[in-house]
Amino acid sequence: MDRTDSVIDDNLVLVVEDSEVDREAIDRALSRSHPELVLEFLPDGNTVLDRLRDRSRPRPSLMFLDLSMPGVDGYGVLSSVRADPTFADLTIIVLTSSTTSADIDRCYAAGADSYIYKPVNFALFRTVLQGAVDYWHSLPPSNALPPNAP
Repeated sequence: MDRTDSVIDDNLVLVVEDSEVDREAIDRALSRSHPELVLEFLPDGNTVLDRLRDRSRPRPSLMFLDLSMPGVDGYGVLSSVRADPTFADLTIIVLTSSTTSADIDRCYAAGADSYIYKPVNFALFRTVLQGAVDYWHSLPPSNALPPNAP
């Protein structure tokens, strides 16, 4: 089996976030609304590609990505992941505290599927995360056949 044969787990979400407080908030927010999800946390961007290329583990279908991290930052992760066509079907949601239009434009140009500002209020944070998961998990896989396909 080569890396293109890795099993994609639709309930596995990779969260790349250096803040322990934000990791805990993401876990609390999604564990209640989406108990079927398995959240896997990486504290920085240095090991994201190694994790995605690990054939012994299922690949996530969704990744939340912080921008400002030590080592390889979110931009570097986004560029590296999108440069590898193997991961074209991975949904990447940038989850950050930056609201500058330059950051937003840069992320979309690098291949982000969505860009979400981290609200300070936990109730709003939870609502935003739940909405993102509900939206992206409601879409059919990119390789799915249309309903009336032979």
